Amino acid sequence: MNEKEYTATNILILHGPNLNLLGTREPEIYGAVTLQDINRNLSKLAANADIKIDFFQNNAEFALIDRVQLCMTDGTDFIIINPAAYTHTSVALRDALAAVKIPFIEVHISNIYSRESFRQHSYFSDLAIGVISGLGVKGYELALQYALDPNQLHN
Repeated sequence: MNEKEYTATNILILHGPNLNLLGTREPEIYGAVTLQDINRNLSKLAANADIKIDFFQNNAEFALIDRVQLCMTDGTDFIIINPAAYTHTSVALRDALAAVKIPFIEVHISNIYSRESFRQHSYFSDLAIGVISGLGVKGYELALQYALDPNQLHN
């Protein structure tokens, strides 16, 4: 395959439940940066790379599943997902990601492995090409940088 086949050019950033409350929800865990700040920063990085980036946040599991399924026809070739609380509960969202067969990175702002025991299991990690956990909102940027590097994908 040539390099173009490895380059992500249409990336979906998928934010799970309660991430719309970033900046005010438990700032001692999640910090003061808002979801709008995260999206704005990622948009700037994407603009510099000349790729299409789409953002979707929802608190409803079915809406997140519907958005993942839409990836099968909308040209999405990479997903960065913070499933939030659904990390630990949603077999259905996992199944949607498995069905679309689009590579994805799982991102968590906090270190889920150093938190309560129920937060230490992810239904997504074994499907993800990588997991970034505990690096704050920088994890989103690192995931995007990885997606933009054609030498990293599918290695």
